Amino acid sequence: MKKVELIFVPTPGIGHLVSTVEFAKLLIDHNDRIRVTILSMKWFPDPALDAYTKSLTALPPDGIQLIDLPRVDPPSLAPWKSAESIIDSFIKCYIPPVRNAVRDIVSMKCSSDETRVAGLVLDLFCSPMIDIATDFDLPSYIFITSNAAFLGLMFYLPTRHSLNSSEFQSSDPEHVIPGFVNPVPTYVLPSAVFSKDGGYAAYVKVAERFKDAKGIIINTFEEIEHYALNCFSNGQNPPVYPVGPVINLNGLSYSDSDDKVMKWLDDQPQSSVVFLCFGSMGSFKAPQVKETALGLEQCGFRFLWSLRVQPPQNDASNMLPEGFLERVQGRGMICSWAPQLKVLAHEAIGGFISHCGWNSILESLWFGVPIVTWPLYAEQQLNAYKMVKELGLAVEMRLNYRKDSDEVVMADEIEKAVGMVMDGGSEMRKKVKEMGEIARKSVMEGGTSFNSIGKLIENMIGDN
Repeated sequence: MKKVELIFVPTPGIGHLVSTVEFAKLLIDHNDRIRVTILSMKWFPDPALDAYTKSLTALPPDGIQLIDLPRVDPPSLAPWKSAESIIDSFIKCYIPPVRNAVRDIVSMKCSSDETRVAGLVLDLFCSPMIDIATDFDLPSYIFITSNAAFLGLMFYLPTRHSLNSSEFQSSDPEHVIPGFVNPVPTYVLPSAVFSKDGGYAAYVKVAERFKDAKGIIINTFEEIEHYALNCFSNGQNPPVYPVGPVINLNGLSYSDSDDKVMKWLDDQPQSSVVFLCFGSMGSFKAPQVKETALGLEQCGFRFLWSLRVQPPQNDASNMLPEGFLERVQGRGMICSWAPQLKVLAHEAIGGFISHCGWNSILESLWFGVPIVTWPLYAEQQLNAYKMVKELGLAVEMRLNYRKDSDEVVMADEIEKAVGMVMDGGSEMRKKVKEMGEIARKSVMEGGTSFNSIGKLIENMIGDN
């Protein structure tokens, strides 16, 4: 039987690319006829992304091929344009190079009796590239690195836009969004939907193309979002395939400080350390750094704090309260970067103060570590709301904090949240442990995500 080639087009961010590669590996593990080519677009310089990409090209071929597309010059945009608008313009610039690459792959495979191209798997921000798949008579699939709740928002946007084509307002009443049990408060929606600087338009543009896909793949699992997934199985949307948790269990490690961090954790008692980490783009201004330090000092618990600061500051120690490092010596460690997956897997970790990126949430659940919600950007406020209000799997510190605001979370709030998440006898901690066990079973043979991947492959390649 012929081999089957799938062409993946991820958005060039570390969280998106890692999930894409891990998902590609899952497909190949399920069916050894599948081959994957990943088209890598060039974004702004990113050392972590570059190192990860380099690590992929150094690996022996295992069914995955990475093709570096030529760098393109993005259109000049006003500096006040939203991040989503910039991403949309960037993707638009890459449509010709992606089309050329797909054409070359299709023509090469057409001349081969061994392999056929079975479709394009597009990151959600790349949904406008569905037209490329159509041009070559190929099916297209959307891969969402977030959750089913976010997909619900994407389904809701075009419907709302047809009735009200203006941006969301902070004064809007609650929204009845598919996939949510409760009406969703406006204040937890992504900043993009409020943006008059291209963010709202970019989200609507992306969302309107979802209906044209042959299938939608989500990095979630049925047991955690049963209600949402059930809402989408009404025949009015493309089939939805939950395939998660898709996690890079080898972790990501580019730093010489890893050994120092892990050795420090080895010396701490079981479940005694609260871990603070806010993703690849999570950083804070001086007033927030100071309040966080005071909160950690007041709480009395051991802590590991991955601290990044916003320019023009480059030395976090200058932003800490005077004498702080001396007063917490022995029970606290501050590092600029931490190997998050390795840290969450360590038995010394008892709680996780997180920006609520979906990858981070899945990793924390996988290892049974309860979360304190401190969202910063993208859809993280929505994730925090889902975890706290809909699932009861996280401690609420903030649901609507935003990185670009001058709001400061005070030390007393941080102290209280740490105390709650580190409560070893809490009902929530028990629920998180149980959900972690369910998550692991879902990807094992016979599990819900394992079976969903099988159905997806059947949809993709059929019997040919």
